[in-house]
Amino acid sequence: MKIFLNTSNESWIVDRFVEEFIKFNPQLITKKVEDADIVWVISPWTWRNISKKLLKKKKVICTIHHIDFDKFTGKESREFYKLDKFVDFYHAISKNTAEQLRTLTSKEITTLPFWIDENIWYEISDKNSLRKKFNINQNSFCIGSFQRDTEGKGKNQPKLSKGPDQFLKIVKELNLEKPVSVILTGYRRSYLIKELQKENINFYYFEKVSQTQINELYNCLDLYIVSSRVEGGPQAILECAITKTPIISTDVGVAAEILSKESIFNMENFGYAKPNTSYAYEKVKPYVVPSGLTGYIEMFKKVI
Repeated sequence: MKIFLNTSNESWIVDRFVEEFIKFNPQLITKKVEDADIVWVISPWTWRNISKKLLKKKKVICTIHHIDFDKFTGKESREFYKLDKFVDFYHAISKNTAEQLRTLTSKEITTLPFWIDENIWYEISDKNSLRKKFNINQNSFCIGSFQRDTEGKGKNQPKLSKGPDQFLKIVKELNLEKPVSVILTGYRRSYLIKELQKENINFYYFEKVSQTQINELYNCLDLYIVSSRVEGGPQAILECAITKTPIISTDVGVAAEILSKESIFNMENFGYAKPNTSYAYEKVKPYVVPSGLTGYIEMFKKVI
């Protein structure tokens, strides 16, 4: 069995999963689509980079991360159905996404969250030293958000599917109770930065950081908030779970599969949400490498 992985080459998280899958399963990978038994379209928006003639001859697995039905019109809808003609089998990274997908296709769907490597993501007990390393106030209640919150380059508008407006509302409420510091990483953070400055809420922004540094920043936190309206993962839920970072989340992506009910909120009851790190840690264990890759191997075998 040989697999050709189609990816975005956009420095997106999916490219990280491609690198990791190849690292742990080099014997299954081919760089030539002609030699593949299976084409894994892990980045569905890039499927046109592959010859349609070759796609017709191969078994095609397509990963669907999430579907934002508010945007699923026009071009996005047409692209899905054009690709669907070539797809033999779908992979959804959460049960929520699988339910969305079943409204669009009758083809078989396997639900599997992405794996997590505990050699990269793990708990660090000396949090004071970490805060000192990053010059983070030791006395602040630190809240993390490590995913983009702003639409494409130059737009400077909130990416509402990620819920940065909801994140801001929660942070403002918490800041009334105790001194809060927000820790941001990654690109396209201009919306939240602008709003936090406007509200005079302290924040730290680490734009370009390695995975090692992100793991350390998780371990600086008192709370991580996923406030999204639509999500595939997000992988931050698994990363918080394995690092024992306190986390609360809206009911998106894998939240209900990893987090306890008390840790899942909506905007009417977020004040009652409570992290449960022990519960999340136990739930994430099946997705730790190497066991977290077993389901993928089984999925490929099923397709052949």
